[in-house]
Amino acid sequence: MSRTTTVHPVCLTSEERTQLLAFISKGKAPARSILRAHILLATDLNQPGGKRRDVDIATSFHIHPATVFAIRKEFTTRGIDLLHRKKRQTPPVPAKITGEVEAKIIALSCSTPPEGSAGWSLQLLADKTVELQILDSISHEAVRRVLKKRN
Repeated sequence: MSRTTTVHPVCLTSEERTQLLAFISKGKAPARSILRAHILLATDLNQPGGKRRDVDIATSFHIHPATVFAIRKEFTTRGIDLLHRKKRQTPPVPAKITGEVEAKIIALSCSTPPEGSAGWSLQLLADKTVELQILDSISHEAVRRVLKKRN
């Protein structure tokens, strides 16, 4: 099934068209953004030559027709902003294991093991870290990575 431009039509104003042409001519943007600008210009229904099929546009840019469809669809919701990356909706999660926590785990591994144990196991270190309230929770694998990182 071939998608046509009638599902998510791209009708650029003369101002948007000028903006896209200027964006392309500078060549200072990521290749992905420049390709998107080219595709928007090619799918514009207001351009001379009128309506072109996604397959024809995709062939001319050596991409999949679904990419052309996706860019047209995104244009209907975001407009010209689709040339630039979207901002994250959620902020990045800060790392649980900071340098201070690493130092405490390493110091704990260098201390004498609990009574009844010949040495510290990774699970014992993880349990003791939680018991001493250094962290709320930590896996033995995270403890292993800390110790391996610091030899």
